[in-house]
Amino acid sequence: MAAPMLRWCCPGRRWAFPRIGDCSRHEKRFPAGSTASGKRGQSSVAQQPLITAQKPRKGERKWAAVVGLEIHAQISSNSKLFSGSQVHFAAPPNSLVSFFDASLPGTLPVLNRRCVEAAVMTGLALGCRINRKSLFDRKHYFYADLPAGYQITQQRLPIAVNGSLAYSICVGKKPAQVVPRTVRVKQIQLEQDSGKSLHDDLRSQTLIDLNRAGVGLLEVVLEPDMSCGEEAATAVRELQLILQALGTSQANMADYEIQRQISELENGGEILNETRSFDYKLGCTVPMRDKEGKQDYRFMPEPNLPPLLLYDSGSLPAGVDPQQVINIDWLRERLPELPSVTREKLVRQYGMLPEHSVALLNEVGLLEFFQNVMKETRAEPKRVTSWVLNTFLGFLKQQNLAVSESPVTPAALAELLDLLDRKAISSSAAKKVFEELWRSEGKTPTQIVAEKKLELMQDPEELEQLCRATLEAHPGVVMDLKKGNPRAINKLIGLVRKTTLGRADPAVIKEVLERQLSS
Repeated sequence: MAAPMLRWCCPGRRWAFPRIGDCSRHEKRFPAGSTASGKRGQSSVAQQPLITAQKPRKGERKWAAVVGLEIHAQISSNSKLFSGSQVHFAAPPNSLVSFFDASLPGTLPVLNRRCVEAAVMTGLALGCRINRKSLFDRKHYFYADLPAGYQITQQRLPIAVNGSLAYSICVGKKPAQVVPRTVRVKQIQLEQDSGKSLHDDLRSQTLIDLNRAGVGLLEVVLEPDMSCGEEAATAVRELQLILQALGTSQANMADYEIQRQISELENGGEILNETRSFDYKLGCTVPMRDKEGKQDYRFMPEPNLPPLLLYDSGSLPAGVDPQQVINIDWLRERLPELPSVTREKLVRQYGMLPEHSVALLNEVGLLEFFQNVMKETRAEPKRVTSWVLNTFLGFLKQQNLAVSESPVTPAALAELLDLLDRKAISSSAAKKVFEELWRSEGKTPTQIVAEKKLELMQDPEELEQLCRATLEAHPGVVMDLKKGNPRAINKLIGLVRKTTLGRADPAVIKEVLERQLSS
């Protein structure tokens, strides 16, 4: 999916290497010593003179990534792009295959309205120009899991072009700075997915499953405007959020490639023009096939599909059946709230930092969890944000759990924060209660506080006596404090808290100790 190319950064010289992946069809490859010229956007290779130089030794050069992406997202639709076959994950092999999917003679494609609407909505969300007329083409190549010997796509005139994807990256540590970035969207097009080849190494055979053949895909092509893997991953995550908000795709994606290319080049290897896939088990990309050039695909107009015509409210033909046309304005009016708008609302409504709004949206289900806590607690938004992003999310990551798998409910966390807000328990006690909530489903924070005797001391006389006894039992620490050692007061506070089993507020303890020492 990610398609980086690497440059060797050296004063006065630039080594350019073409990116890999399906998007390599939008690029040109240049032999060593050749030059490239032209306007930006015509080629994914950097438009700079290439100067032949003596090859540096390993480790002497510094590589800079230039990343463009071609992303295939499966459209959320009940049926396939050109047939009525159902789309269902993990169905028995070859159980969802129509005559058209199997490419039997005499079958014809029928365009899925839902897939067209998904493409238009995605284009609108990314600020693209929606082409009122788009065309379908045949892209020829021969795989065992592509029974027709070609894929129906949109090479010449795609459904949407010239948009942009805005995203933000967090730079630096505490406090982090949110830096806006933008990557150009070259085009969005509709195309078919292929089937699936199942390789049986034990029997040295390959089995074919055509359930996936003909499933509708959105191909989103991003220009090579990104400079590192972090930017690419952040841009992909933003696109995921947009597609999920629109409901046009579930958008399950992965991103990996730059370090492999660096290692390959450092060891004297060559970056091949090829398609690679991501192996989840190995955690790396693996080669799939050599990448043919544009001429090898033998693109031709799809003879069985007329041009796709779209309308707006002003150009809609009179008396036309609304079910037979796509109205762009109608879809624009029904676009949901996009992630960027949601983040702005969070910052404005709760006064949170921009990086906190980014974190809430980036984790699936976390924003909903936060909002449900806010509905049920009296605690300040700042405290709720801190507990959700630090404590709650930290426990999830330690256990490698999704938000939906959390043993702590929003109601339970809201009750715990209420106890903390009205000073019924200390911060340290609240963390103990949270740990117990995580281990013991069914118990409420109030029950845990009572069982563990974690409530704050409410009797000021009792605290006065404990503080006085601590001062009398540790004259050396008292002497250090009077000599000007600022750490001595913290030690005394810790000794009192130990005596109270953490049931006293450190701020109140400090106030009592300072009063007793000055008297």
